[in-house]
Amino acid sequence: MVVLNKIYTRTGDDGTTALGSGQRLKKYNLRVESYGTVDEANAAIGMARIHLGGQPPDLEAMLFRIQNDMFDLGADLCVPDTGEKLPYEPLRITDAQVTRLEQEIDAMNQFLSPLRSFVLPGGTAGAAALHVARTVTRRAERLIVALADQADELVNPAAIKYANRLSDFLFVASRYANDRGGLDVLWVPGKNR
Repeated sequence: MVVLNKIYTRTGDDGTTALGSGQRLKKYNLRVESYGTVDEANAAIGMARIHLGGQPPDLEAMLFRIQNDMFDLGADLCVPDTGEKLPYEPLRITDAQVTRLEQEIDAMNQFLSPLRSFVLPGGTAGAAALHVARTVTRRAERLIVALADQADELVNPAAIKYANRLSDFLFVASRYANDRGGLDVLWVPGKNR
């Protein structure tokens, strides 16, 4: 259970922050950058939800679940799997969460026409906001993969899959929010030459 009764602690005034394991790292550490960018992506999804105004309701429900998953992802990244015994069971992203994203992508995609061009971020405000969330999620994914590539770091493989699938979800969701693709703005190569 999380208890937040005092927001400032002054412990980060030296440029460090505590992981869920208690270990302190510099705030620019790749692990901290990874879960910090996951938090940023979550905030972008929250902004997209505001722009969507709860419509369509099925997408609203999916995005709400995803925001909770994003905290799970941040918690997963915040507690490195070092093999050391902790006084609690660390929260980890599961393959079931990845599978749920895939199912939701497929459910939305069945209403969309196949693309014959790239989509420019835009159309409706909600769709554009989902594209912003998608690009922040891609940045989080790149950081998570870079962290996993470090020789002394362990990252849950399901966390990497989740971040990858989430950016796919947000792309399809942006089209779905754009009147099921009807308001998509398509790229026209060389149009302004």
